[in-house]
Amino acid sequence: MLDDRTTAAAWPPAYPQGYAVVDVETTGLSAHDRIVSAAVYRLDARGEVEDHWYTLVNPERDPGPVWIHGLTSDVLEGAPLFADVAAAFSERLDGRVLVAHNAYFDWTMIAREYARAERTAPVRQRLCTMALAKELALPLPNMKLESLAAHFGVRQRQAHHALDDARVLAEAFRPSLRAAAERGVRLPLLECRPLVEWSAPPTAGTPRIGRQAAYGSGGWRPARKRPACPYPNPGRYESDKPLKQGMRVAFSGDTSVERELLEDRAVEAGLHVATSVSRLTSLLVTNDPDAGTSKVLKAKSFGTPVVDEAAFTHLLRDVAPADG
Repeated sequence: MLDDRTTAAAWPPAYPQGYAVVDVETTGLSAHDRIVSAAVYRLDARGEVEDHWYTLVNPERDPGPVWIHGLTSDVLEGAPLFADVAAAFSERLDGRVLVAHNAYFDWTMIAREYARAERTAPVRQRLCTMALAKELALPLPNMKLESLAAHFGVRQRQAHHALDDARVLAEAFRPSLRAAAERGVRLPLLECRPLVEWSAPPTAGTPRIGRQAAYGSGGWRPARKRPACPYPNPGRYESDKPLKQGMRVAFSGDTSVERELLEDRAVEAGLHVATSVSRLTSLLVTNDPDAGTSKVLKAKSFGTPVVDEAAFTHLLRDVAPADG
């Protein structure tokens, strides 16, 4: 069993040299929601804590689900803007793998905040502890943070407080990392691609800090529903031909254009945006075709064509009309 006395030679050389365990609390889950607090635990190559950092963030709008994160308008009104803490945040992320529970969500929220502040987050890779738990086949009843914490005997003190959630995750990540090293498990690292284009939130009627909106149960999770594609599926994309209206397109991983914008453009061109990959999927768009995500793995098993974001954006310029 690997422990603190393990020699450097016994540690997998391909493993990262440092980690930033991150948790952010937000006003909601949509593309236009904002961060209200953030915490980072910096860990060394073996998962030992080096230091930690926490900040409130003024989201410049209502705080969203106060009943979850406990941060009211009054608390956040005097907090710094994200642009004011971006440099301190960057200092703690720089050169490290971002680690989070459901890391795609935390990373996309962080990437959007950096984009709004006209900065780029110094993050090149992320590791999701949910994905690592699956790689290790941990006997968890579900993928909640509390279940991962309970498995490793880590006590939660204040759930949905960014600093305590980051502490809990750091303490649960350390034994996960060591178990992976002992068993020679390849860490499920994914590329982080900063946003270069994103959609601005609507300004009309947007509540600001100090004007608490009334939220009903679940009201902070707006559903994004698009009309059904009016065209029949013409089949799979062929590399020497254009896309055709009705084709089913799925997306996986990070994109430099915000995912919703890319999906909107696909819908406007007459394509069907699919949330999963099946035998009926015409095309998978991903910038990381070697990633072990479920969509990429399914695309490989079904023989689904795969293109990157740049190629897809080029194909969108000339989508052929549907048959008949």
